[in-house]
Amino acid sequence: MNPCLTPWAGASISRVRDNFRDMPEVMADSEISARAQRHPEKRNRPDNPSRRKPPWIRVKAPNSPIYFETRNLMRSHNLHTVCEEAACPNIGECWSRRHATMMIMGDTCTRACAFCNVKTGRPKPLDPMEPENVALAVRTLGLRHVVITSVDRDDLPDGGAAHFAQVIGRVRALAPGTTIEVLTPDFLGKEGALEIVVAARPDVFNHNLETVPGLYPRVRPGARYFSSLQLLANAKVLHGDLFTKSGIMLGLGEERQAVHQVMDDLRAANVDFLTIGQYLQPTPKHHPVVDFVTPEQFFAYEQAARGKGFVLVAATPLTRSSYHADDDFAELRRRRKAMG
Repeated sequence: MNPCLTPWAGASISRVRDNFRDMPEVMADSEISARAQRHPEKRNRPDNPSRRKPPWIRVKAPNSPIYFETRNLMRSHNLHTVCEEAACPNIGECWSRRHATMMIMGDTCTRACAFCNVKTGRPKPLDPMEPENVALAVRTLGLRHVVITSVDRDDLPDGGAAHFAQVIGRVRALAPGTTIEVLTPDFLGKEGALEIVVAARPDVFNHNLETVPGLYPRVRPGARYFSSLQLLANAKVLHGDLFTKSGIMLGLGEERQAVHQVMDDLRAANVDFLTIGQYLQPTPKHHPVVDFVTPEQFFAYEQAARGKGFVLVAATPLTRSSYHADDDFAELRRRRKAMG
């Protein structure tokens, strides 16, 4: 058996942590799954970017007045959003509902993931006014739920954890009725970073695995699969009532069995909410789309994940980590209350 796919379903949190410590940090070196190798005609190669997207993931260009109001608000407060920086296909719908995912700590990432459209380089110093500006934007938009994410800041001693906490604190002060979801990096495993963020008491702690472990060397080379799982498990240990969440993309060349194993690993880490969406290649320089997964296949994955015990699952081609996050959080609370 592949050591990256050790079954942990049903294990206790302490057992999971023991397994995490025993697991190797070096993943398999395959860059694409066997299925992709068997069917090279399905690959959306960088040298052949003309492959058309299927109709179920085509979206209309944004043109509503509220969309432009939201964009102007972000500009006036000198804020970045993952909606723009990551070229999210749902930006028109979300911004037209005055929903935006704040991306803090600048627009430049210290890593270079093969799927991500955020630019890589040497980031600028942190903006001391950013926590205030984020909170003001949240209050102006009247958000009932906000998602706060960031670039990777491996250059900072705490990976940016204290800045996350400051943003959470200012949102609590200026928009006390708004619930807060953080989508954090792994902080490069820096000691005390997770504790700083969890102590600020977000309502949801989200950290995306992004893909199956065998594709990490190619897709997410700066991260380690089991380190990310450990981060999610430890968040739950630090604050048992905290909702935890993670997401993966399909279409990168993953095998179905590996996707199911990721689900089992996340449940062993006591993760509540799983999101699954279609990977879309931002530019010809990024990792190719190997498959466009059909809505029927997404539904099958959703049913499988529900059967494994997630409190909530969102699995559609256009699902993104913060897509409909406000409605999803309300549903998470409702279901937890119903479960007693």
